[in-house]
Parts: sequence; structure tokens; C-alpha cells
Amino acid sequence: MKLNSKPIIYIDMDGVLVDFESALTKIPPEMLEKFAGEYDNIPGVFALMDPMPGALEAVDALKEKYDLYILSSSPWENPTALGDKLAWVKKYFGGDGRENIFFRKVVFSSVKQLSRGDILIDDQTTKGAAEFAGRHIHFGSPQFPDWQSVLDELL
Repeated sequence: MKLNSKPIIYIDMDGVLVDFESALTKIPPEMLEKFAGEYDNIPGVFALMDPMPGALEAVDALKEKYDLYILSSSPWENPTALGDKLAWVKKYFGGDGRENIFFRKVVFSSVKQLSRGDILIDDQTTKGAAEFAGRHIHFGSPQFPDWQSVLDELL
């Protein structure tokens, strides 16, 4: 499927573009204890995350050949998650005078199989990722452990 002649790639955020674990070192211990096992419900947690190693460079490399979108789910019980995730995208892909290649190209959904495209890069098989009609690149798997392995496959 090609809308503007480039194949469409959807990229998940948590565990793919965004290093979720990096935020946990920036959260007070009492908050970690309060939200034990539900860290994604900590208000503000998504604003504290660093990019995954190689993610920003990979997006820069992929944007020449592919039409890129972000496709991410968001925790239902975290009132700041959607805004924090969008702010993260703006910070890392729109700040410092950089063109925001994801401007109006961010989709929040927990039913990823409904999105139409060629490739989904996701670290999970849940929330419709395994049922995605295009190709699912399972980020973090033995075949695709990091961004370099994804670039080797797609470029």
C-alpha cells in the first residue's frame, strides 16, 4: 500500500523509539513503590524517557525511503500519557530547528491491526501487532535486537 509512492512504516514508541526503563531512574522511590507493576500509570512517566539507542538516527535514515508514522498505544488509566507521548515526539523530532517528520502522523491505538500499511516495527505481539496485515518487524527479538539490525533489513 503506497499513498505517496513510499511504503508505509508504523513505528511503536515504548521499547522501540523510547527507552521506557530510562524513566524509572528519574522517578522517586516512593512513586515506584506506589505504582509497582504498573509503571506506565505513573503520571508524567512518558515525559521522562530517553530515546532508544540508535532510534533517532534510524528514523533519519528510514525517512528517505519510507513514509513514517508513529503507532503507539497509551495506558487508559494514566491521564498524562497521551500528552506526554506527543510532547516526547515534538521534543525529539521537532525541537532544535529539526523538521518534525511526524507532524500529524502520530496514531494512538490499542488495536494496531486496524491500521493499514506495509510494515509495523513493534516490540510486542499484543494490541493487534501480531495481526497487523503488513509485515511485523518484532523489535528486540533475536532477529531484530536493535535499530542497526532493522536498518540492515530495510535499507
